[in-house]
Amino acid sequence: MMLSRFYIGEVERTAGVEYADFTSLEFESSGKEDFYLTLKGRVENYFHKLQINPRMHPHMVIKSFLIIFCFIFSYYMTFFGSQQFRHSVFFAIVSGLMCAEIGMSIQHDANHGSYTQWPFFGYIMSATIDLVGVSSFMWRQQHVVGHHAFTNVNGYDPDIRVLKPNVWRLTREHPKRSHHNFQHIYLPLIYGILALKSVLYDDFASYFTGSIGHLKIPKMTRQEFLIFWGTKITYAIYMFALPGLFSHYDALDIIRLYVIIQLVFGWVLAFLFQVAHVVEEAAFPMVDSSSGRPMLARGWAASQVMSTANFNPKSIFWMHITGGLNHQIEHHLFPGVCHIYYPEISPIVRMTCEEYNVPYHSFPTFWAALIAHLKYLKVAGAKDFDFRLNG
Repeated sequence: MMLSRFYIGEVERTAGVEYADFTSLEFESSGKEDFYLTLKGRVENYFHKLQINPRMHPHMVIKSFLIIFCFIFSYYMTFFGSQQFRHSVFFAIVSGLMCAEIGMSIQHDANHGSYTQWPFFGYIMSATIDLVGVSSFMWRQQHVVGHHAFTNVNGYDPDIRVLKPNVWRLTREHPKRSHHNFQHIYLPLIYGILALKSVLYDDFASYFTGSIGHLKIPKMTRQEFLIFWGTKITYAIYMFALPGLFSHYDALDIIRLYVIIQLVFGWVLAFLFQVAHVVEEAAFPMVDSSSGRPMLARGWAASQVMSTANFNPKSIFWMHITGGLNHQIEHHLFPGVCHIYYPEISPIVRMTCEEYNVPYHSFPTFWAALIAHLKYLKVAGAKDFDFRLNG
């Protein structure tokens, strides 16, 4: 039975990689999704008993204000307020961290509809990522539409698509190149340019091609069009024009500081997202076409859990600093729940997973998750390797 509420859209084929017919992809339902129905009911009952709206938390506004203030202050100190370059480098690092915080702790919830119960305010907060250079429209297409529906499914999840140039190999289906033997060494360095690539290239490439990899994107509304180009122009003005006109640094130093901001931005986001999905403990669900209509071997919710891993789930510090990304399992099951509530529902999720024999993976620390990610990159870079298909 097709679960229509999970239907996303259609995709195109990418040269060199085979993709199944998107319109015929299905998730198994009967029995397998009893897990999600039970879990969803338990989580809903938890919030109902406490009379809590899971889509908003009063601390979010305070947290957002502090992050945005720190970003504005660190930006000013980077280009205008510091008289010595080494001090500007420090503030550039802070500015990059704040860009990442905007991405993880503000816009992530807002673009999932889990920031506030007021749509207009939520829409404004979702656009905070636009003001640090990344298009919220393109982010929603890749992350919400593509990644969340088909996490780690080769040929469907745009986050694990084959890149051009082919710098990584994450599944056996990805073409093998000799340099992949060393991807566990060079990819951590390359991760730093991902934000820069997104800001200066990816958003524009997706706009003009109408796709993100194999994922077709819808035509922008007039409002989305104005936000896309308006914020791109605003970003260029405050990040390049104003420092060029009023900073005491020359053009080369301004570029250096900008690159530092973007490298920190990229490294933080890349590592925190990669340790959740690109590890040996996470499954890469395969598409079974033996029936003539491809189906995932497990239900949607079970596949979400099995293709994801948490780290340091009991740490309030990591919950706040990552915007709940240390609770990726809870996030993938309940993206409409504000991340501040994830530690509260985590025991419910873990208990239900144990009850239904759904593997629940959690690393004790971020460093353990990072080591697991690097080990997986090394294994995946080999000519042939064994990896988890369906758990």
